[in-house]
Amino acid sequence: MRTCMTVRHGAERRTLMMTGAKLVLMRHGQSLGNEANLFTGWNDLDLSANGHEEARRAGRLMRHHGFLFDAAHSSMLKRTIHTLHHCLDELDQSWLPEYRSWRLNERHYGALQGLNKDDTIARYGREQVQQWRRSFDVTPPAVKPDSPHHPGNDPRYASIPRCDLPCAESLAMTMKRVLPYWQDMLLPALRQGQSLLVITHGTVMRALIGHLDGLSPEETQTLEIPTGTPLVYEIDKAGAVHRIGYLLPPT
Repeated sequence: MRTCMTVRHGAERRTLMMTGAKLVLMRHGQSLGNEANLFTGWNDLDLSANGHEEARRAGRLMRHHGFLFDAAHSSMLKRTIHTLHHCLDELDQSWLPEYRSWRLNERHYGALQGLNKDDTIARYGREQVQQWRRSFDVTPPAVKPDSPHHPGNDPRYASIPRCDLPCAESLAMTMKRVLPYWQDMLLPALRQGQSLLVITHGTVMRALIGHLDGLSPEETQTLEIPTGTPLVYEIDKAGAVHRIGYLLPPT
């Protein structure tokens, strides 16, 4: 399928013709946790009213640029699932096979989950909170095994060995969890020529972009990921990855 699209590559606006398999990565629309400035993590909060519209708008944008996908992937949290369904409705591709995985879940923020970020700064100090949020290998305080925030106590993860489920994660730990899904599920399909839509979360986007773009840990941890904005890659049959850029609305 040939697709002509307008993208942002760095600060430059480009119109490009693509002929290979497409990978579109997208952070979910704004969530209620984003709106309330919370550490959300694996808490299953829905989209805000603005987030629902961001998701619909992203779907309309992809349809305008002629995207046709072979499969769709999301995390097991409703803010990505609902974003995906809005996109597929707008694309008129609701029939696509959908795959959901805990490996695409947001970073687990441990005992910080559900806390307001400003309140947490007031309690622990800005420097400490910034280390928990954006350092590559600093892990926030762990959630206790009997806590309702521990994924081992959530029935949706009952089939996953408890020892594999996180009680808190750094960005480095999130990357270690996410990359097997890239290697085992996404890359093989892309090398076969399938185009994929992946709706996930901000930290997972950092992990995937850092890997795909060959970024250093320092570069990866500083990435800013907008909500509801499709990021496009092209993958050839040899598995070579080419970053195209964020999809832009027509002018």
